[in-house]
Amino acid sequence: MYRFLLSRQWVILTLVALVLIPVMVELGFWQFHRHERRVAQNALIEDNLTVEPVPVTELTSPGHTVPRGDYWRHVTATGTFDTGDEVVVRRRTNADDRVGFHVLTPLVLDDGRTVLVNRGWVPAGPDQRAFPEVPPPPEGRITVTGRLMADQTTHSSGIKDLQGLPPRQVMLINSEQQAELLGRTVLGGYLDMTAPEPSGGSPEPVPEPDHDSIGAHMAYAVQWWLFAAGVPVGWVILVRRERRDRAAAAAGADRVPEPVD
Repeated sequence: MYRFLLSRQWVILTLVALVLIPVMVELGFWQFHRHERRVAQNALIEDNLTVEPVPVTELTSPGHTVPRGDYWRHVTATGTFDTGDEVVVRRRTNADDRVGFHVLTPLVLDDGRTVLVNRGWVPAGPDQRAFPEVPPPPEGRITVTGRLMADQTTHSSGIKDLQGLPPRQVMLINSEQQAELLGRTVLGGYLDMTAPEPSGGSPEPVPEPDHDSIGAHMAYAVQWWLFAAGVPVGWVILVRRERRDRAAAAAGADRVPEPVD
């Protein structure tokens, strides 16, 4: 009755179904783990954004790699901005997805060390290889507040082309790279400046990271698992339909024609 399952067509179909089930289950768990990571990251961002600021030197030092647990922590730094060594970071977008630059200004601390401060976004001019118009930072000794961030690297950003850049332009914010260019001691990581707010609204402050949305990863996970459950159901339906069609064909072949008068 079910000998047709041994045919080449049905053997291939069954093998495909057996492969699809674990693949779809695994894809579901992949999306589920992405959901879990997003939820954990949102919790980390929310917690770190609400913690009281601490001096930047409590969380980082020269050559220090900022751990993920300290990302987005509010820190303070007191010193003097060095506009002579200011650079801009290419291909950065603002909240409206306009392409421009981030303004990276060294802040020389009272102890002589330096911390990199991302003062925010400015639009690109007609010639993107030219240094853009950048409003000056506050003069004299000042205390800034910002979110602590880890150094950007080619591995984390996916940006590979770091050569042949115009003067005073970089692709990544990296403390080791800037320490070599400046010839001075630079703290690991950098700050996305949040205070004081720039006069005239420029540079445009870097917005807080999104920590409200969790994406559709959980829905995708459930979808893949439903697909996996549907494969054996579909296989059974096809088998029953094939059996019914074969039985009907066999019954038709065995029927004796009635004599014609």
